[in-house]
Amino acid sequence: MKILILTGAGISAESGVPTFRNANGLWEGHRFEDVATPQAFQRNPALVHDFYNQRRHCLLDAKIQPNAAHRALAEFEAAQRDDFLLVTQNIDDLHTRAGSKLVLAMHGELLKARCVRTGEIFPWRDDLDQSTPHPTRPEIRGTLRPHVVWFGEMPLGLEQIQEAASQADLFIAIGTSAVVYPAAGIVRQTKPSCRKIEINLDDTPNSSEFDKSIRGKASIEVPAFLKSLDLD
Repeated sequence: MKILILTGAGISAESGVPTFRNANGLWEGHRFEDVATPQAFQRNPALVHDFYNQRRHCLLDAKIQPNAAHRALAEFEAAQRDDFLLVTQNIDDLHTRAGSKLVLAMHGELLKARCVRTGEIFPWRDDLDQSTPHPTRPEIRGTLRPHVVWFGEMPLGLEQIQEAASQADLFIAIGTSAVVYPAAGIVRQTKPSCRKIEINLDDTPNSSEFDKSIRGKASIEVPAFLKSLDLD
């Protein structure tokens, strides 16, 4: 059996990770155009760096820990003998902290930095600014950016995700609003015989695409559903 999992902000919100976008579409008081686009970074790198530095500080707070849903997914993966892929829209590291191994972070990773000149990617837990030196070439400064996918940029691993979706026998979407594409379109890339399960607090625009929709907190519903599966 081939299994594909998709997770969104809802699973991390239960761990205390802010979703940042409020009802007015503002991210911590900013328009996303001002803090989450390549143009914003070119126009005002100091503001963009400050925004992501704050998010990084939040993620590294000792109070932010994987919850029961993250742990259940890691245990589920470890028990599988079949093909498995966990795709997350989240840029936190809670899945890997919980023990998941086969994680594809399609929107990048907050605890990594990327050099815009060389394309190199580095683990990163400190602040970034325009004077931050390149880790291996300190003579180069100001070329590092958060390793996150901004609006207008192509998500990571799309070819791998599309292949996994087309072959999946079981697809589970957890805590995702189904309004951000291309992640929202993954369910439509699965084959007709694929069993499709949605676990979310509320209905989503894609709910009708699923064979079963489970309403409730991920930390409660994900462990319960995974335990109920008979994949033998």
